[in-house]
Amino acid sequence: MNSSSIVSLIIILVCILLSMYFSSTETAFNAASRIRLKSKADEGSKRAALVLKLLDRYDAMLTTILIGNNIVNIACTSLATLLFVQLLKDENLGATVSTVVVTVVLLIFGEISPKTIARKNPERVAMLSAPFLQVLMTVLSPVGFLFGVWQDLLNRVFKSSDDTGITEQELLTIVDEAEQGDGIDADEAELIRSAIEFNELEVRDIFTPRIDIEAIRADMTKEEVAEIFSSSGYSRLPVYEDSIDNIIGILYLKDFYNTAFRRKTEISDIIKPVIYVPKSKKISDLRKELQEQQLHIAVVMDEFGCTVGIVTLEDILEELVGEIWDEHDEVIREISRINENTWLVSGKANVEKVFEALDRECAFEAMTVSGWVMEVLEKIPSEGDTFENDGLQVRVLKMTGKRIEQVEIIHIPPAEETEEKA
Repeated sequence: MNSSSIVSLIIILVCILLSMYFSSTETAFNAASRIRLKSKADEGSKRAALVLKLLDRYDAMLTTILIGNNIVNIACTSLATLLFVQLLKDENLGATVSTVVVTVVLLIFGEISPKTIARKNPERVAMLSAPFLQVLMTVLSPVGFLFGVWQDLLNRVFKSSDDTGITEQELLTIVDEAEQGDGIDADEAELIRSAIEFNELEVRDIFTPRIDIEAIRADMTKEEVAEIFSSSGYSRLPVYEDSIDNIIGILYLKDFYNTAFRRKTEISDIIKPVIYVPKSKKISDLRKELQEQQLHIAVVMDEFGCTVGIVTLEDILEELVGEIWDEHDEVIREISRINENTWLVSGKANVEKVFEALDRECAFEAMTVSGWVMEVLEKIPSEGDTFENDGLQVRVLKMTGKRIEQVEIIHIPPAEETEEKA
């Protein structure tokens, strides 16, 4: 092997190394997490900041990588062909052997291996390759400019109407994957899901119904008001005139005892204002409104101007962080799992949350379990009434008047599951 062959061989090896570089860089920049890179950049990593800077010029960066990769692959193939023809002294045989060898080598060392490594460590590979890539982008900028013009022309001809933003469902999928990959724990995942879905919830999904409202009549004596505060355990109560459909404000426990009780100040003088909202109002908007007005309770009205319930700031916050209990609250579990296939469920429980706990799709219009049971039975049930629906056996356990207090839900395993266990 003469000196020219040795030089050709060295150049071929350099081309293979460069092919490895371009392939791994392309994969790394495509797979790298902007969130992780942003975190590293905030911690002072200059290379992570450089990667983010290059990602902001993604089209120019990708063009540079593709130009460089094609140049080195073509150069490698051409030089290998000349080398094998020279060594084998046969043009046809040399070209054939060169094609086979170069294809295998580039496939293994120039494509598969570097891309596999880069896919497993994208941020690390991207940060290692970024400085040299920045130099190449500067050197190849004239060629990159021409290709950029061509890309702009193609984009104008083939316009895309697809929305490239991340959808809510895609965010939820990312959270699921992060939880399954132990990137975040179950509590963190649930909090993120609640925050993502928060803007979709309406007042109708969380309000306390009219029948459960504890309220004060405006003409009650101070002793009667004190008794209601004592028996209910609430720190704020609506005040109404004539009927619950005419709520005029909110009375705070602290104001009542500090200012009015056993004093000359009238209750009407310390009543706080209240806002009225429809059931269709988004709870995210209501939260802002309550905070801006420094209020804690809103009255929910129907289209006829009648009171259908109330909603509190605490109700809204619970949709983000879960149930909030204080030392005076009676802890009530709306959904309790008794065993593998049995649940005890409150009639007040949100039917969608119940179906979610049962890992089923809810196809009913009712908001509560009580409404769902009545919708299926098409009557006011009695204790002991049962029905089956979608593999679930539902039995009414407790009634208060015409109101369902508690039901039992039993999952009925399919026949094949029962046979397998037997």
